Amino acid sequence: MISHYVKKVAFETFKGIATPKALAAWMLLESGEWDQLANLEADPSNYLDAESYWRDASACSLLRKYEPLPTSYDRKKVAEDNFVLCERSCFRANVRLYPFIEDLKDPQCQGGLHEFFIRARKNIALILGPCPDLVSGRFGPGSTFSDRGNLSTIPDKMSSEPLFTPDAWPFLVPWSGTLWASACTDIGKVPKSIPGNRFLTVPKDATKFRGIAVEPSINVFYQLAYGKVIRSRLSRRGIHLDEGQDIHRRLACEASRKGHLATLDLKNASDTICRNLVKLLLPSSWFEVLDALRSKKTSFKGNFQLLEKFSSMGNGFTFELETLVFLGLMSALTGLDSLGRTVFAFGDDLILPTEFVDGLVSALRFCGLETNLKKSFSSGPFRESCGGDFFDGVAVRPFYLKDDPDQPASRIALANGLRKNANSHIGRWLSLHDAWKEALWGIPTDIRRLRGPMALGDIVIHDDISRWVYHWESSIRYLKCYKPIPRHKVRWKGFAPSVTLASAVYGQLWNDGFVSTRNPELDYVVGMVPFS
Repeated sequence: MISHYVKKVAFETFKGIATPKALAAWMLLESGEWDQLANLEADPSNYLDAESYWRDASACSLLRKYEPLPTSYDRKKVAEDNFVLCERSCFRANVRLYPFIEDLKDPQCQGGLHEFFIRARKNIALILGPCPDLVSGRFGPGSTFSDRGNLSTIPDKMSSEPLFTPDAWPFLVPWSGTLWASACTDIGKVPKSIPGNRFLTVPKDATKFRGIAVEPSINVFYQLAYGKVIRSRLSRRGIHLDEGQDIHRRLACEASRKGHLATLDLKNASDTICRNLVKLLLPSSWFEVLDALRSKKTSFKGNFQLLEKFSSMGNGFTFELETLVFLGLMSALTGLDSLGRTVFAFGDDLILPTEFVDGLVSALRFCGLETNLKKSFSSGPFRESCGGDFFDGVAVRPFYLKDDPDQPASRIALANGLRKNANSHIGRWLSLHDAWKEALWGIPTDIRRLRGPMALGDIVIHDDISRWVYHWESSIRYLKCYKPIPRHKVRWKGFAPSVTLASAVYGQLWNDGFVSTRNPELDYVVGMVPFS
């Protein structure tokens, strides 16, 4: 159930915002109408100015992604049903696109759609260039088919049974020459073939989970490598994914003032890119490599199911591939030279000139891809992309409370989130000030004193410099803060020497004799940190 502390902060937020939407949110929270509260929305097209929209959006969004909100939705079932629906959509798209694959083998083929796909295919070939025969595999931070949760560090992955799908067997040849393979030989682990990946769900918001898939370890080792190659080829055309989110936010801000660019978002993008669309658009050499590395089956509800999609989130190259596919389709309308100038993609976050929106939406629909109309904007003063919401050039992104703030550290993060959302705007700060104070009252007094700058993140409560707690030592200012320390440390001595050596080569930091784990359980202590 929703905690008393969260209710008090939410009530103060709604009270400070003081709009009809905030009153509606107050009443729904008070009466326990969780489903209606989770679905409460503010449509930016109904507002004339940024501050009116920000107020209502802040009231509607505060608890929308709150994990403990006790809605009636079976969120796991929503994700499972969505998996089935996406596969059906991909099947229909595969059938629809198959004739175009055959037609494009004929150099005499003509017609609007044929010419559109020919341009898209040509542009993608120019972006990608030749497919490398040999790449250096990479480890990612996430789980694999046999490595779960916190047991997904590089030495954990090297110590477990290496897995691959049947079509990925050619990659066993280069893999056999790696230090990982050498370490597996040393500890008696041999590669094993499995049919595909495994479907699982992760939280998305208060009404649904989203589906992802965890890949066999050898597959994802080389998927990540080819994803890196695609990323580097995109950068040559002005699509810099490493800085993509910042670029998209700047463009969305500018477009909200000028109206010259549209921001589009797609529904279930990675799950609805069907295999024939990839085969249609990519050069054959690239398609063959990526097709060999992808999982063609997913373990879903205990059975392996043949996939109609090409790849899902969890595959090491899915993000780069979907970015490439969307850029190819957009450039078929706008021209290749528009990439990195007026046309951008970051996964399924798309930006392009407004005059091409209708043509792109139609092309996407034909390819089996659905535009999310609630999060796509081509007219009016609002634009949204990569977590940046802008109304006539003003940032209006609301604050979302996601996890239960049941510890001082998470309550500091809640207070800081509310303060940051005010965005140095006096009117917003007046609206959220009482909620911020309420959030602080839930923090023990000795920790509540630990104030500091935003640059230090959530190890201090963000406040004016006059309230910072610090001392000077050798001309360096040390601020008192609430420092995290791992609760359970994994020692290197628990792994075989060959695994330790190979892990160091692959970039796993030594970290004072302990293995750095992903999302470790943390304890906190009051300590000092230097701050210039």
